[in-house]
Amino acid sequence: MRRQLKKYLPDHESIRQNPWLRPFASTLLHPRLWHLNRHSAAGAVAAGLFCGLIPGPLQMLGAAFCALVFRVNLPLAMLVTLYTNPLTIVPLYLLAYQIGRLSLGESNGFIAPPAFSASDFVGWTSAMQGWMLSVAQPLGIGLVVLASGLAVLGYFATRAAWRLYLLAAWRRRQALRSGSG
Repeated sequence: MRRQLKKYLPDHESIRQNPWLRPFASTLLHPRLWHLNRHSAAGAVAAGLFCGLIPGPLQMLGAAFCALVFRVNLPLAMLVTLYTNPLTIVPLYLLAYQIGRLSLGESNGFIAPPAFSASDFVGWTSAMQGWMLSVAQPLGIGLVVLASGLAVLGYFATRAAWRLYLLAAWRRRQALRSGSG
């Protein structure tokens, strides 16, 4: 499992040689950011899942910041953010909105955005701002709750998967020893 992941992750030398990252080399080359074990992998998955719901192009920056703060595997944290993409972001945000509505105790359904009106563009803009403000609080709360839930679930799932992998490897070694002994 570790060998397979290491094939896809950059090494220290590629970071050291990158001219864009050279000013941050002292921070980015900390050994715990590159070491891959069950603790750093689980933390990286949690950080990546949490930061994957950050809007816009700031997901990987958020994951990198979390990896630096919590000293977990940096490349894996950034890689995990890719679970959000143009196909998954809309359903995830709709789910977050529903979670936020439930958290706030709102019983009304989804509020549709105002229909576009080219003839009354100023009126439509004002209505659109009102609509965005009405969905902002449930969406914001739902994103934090969903991101936290995904992070906790990802952390424990990674720890469990790593443990199962280690148990299977240990059993294979035991079977080889008993067969050759």
